[in-house]
Amino acid sequence: MARKKIVYNFDYDSKFLNEHNVKKLAYDLTHDADTSEKILDCLFTAEVTDEQIAEATGIKLNFVRKILYKFFDAGISNYTRVKDPETQWFTYYWKFDSRKAAKLIEQEYNKHNEEIKETLEYEENNMFFVCPNGCRYAFDEASDFQFICPRCDEKLEYEDNQNIINDIKQLKSAYIVNEE
Repeated sequence: MARKKIVYNFDYDSKFLNEHNVKKLAYDLTHDADTSEKILDCLFTAEVTDEQIAEATGIKLNFVRKILYKFFDAGISNYTRVKDPETQWFTYYWKFDSRKAAKLIEQEYNKHNEEIKETLEYEENNMFFVCPNGCRYAFDEASDFQFICPRCDEKLEYEDNQNIINDIKQLKSAYIVNEE
């Protein structure tokens, strides 16, 4: 049975907030795209309890709580605790935190772009040597080893890394920035 399409409406305006980025962030936190997406869908429909999420998604309650706590620890969800006057038990109402999610997504976006930039600079500023078995060394390391691979004892040959540089230049963060 197909799930009902949920519209992700955000209560905070940011160029980093969009459905793709929120789902990507949730996956990065949980490493479980399907489960985290189902829980996110519930958080975007209303302020809900963990029991309501478990019932709506068919996911075991303890697993729902585990994912919610991961979201909470990262700052993309928060809860309101309400005490039942009759039973004295607490009920937790969960919701998505757009403001904190936007900041976290922006941090991840900047981190990815910085990693790409550093990798590109490293490739552009170094000369590389490889052995027939694929071991790869920068010039300084290769010269320290007298151009003999320390792993397989094979001769190291110069490698033109222009294709690697071109590939890195094509890389972009997995997070998408909304057009202004």
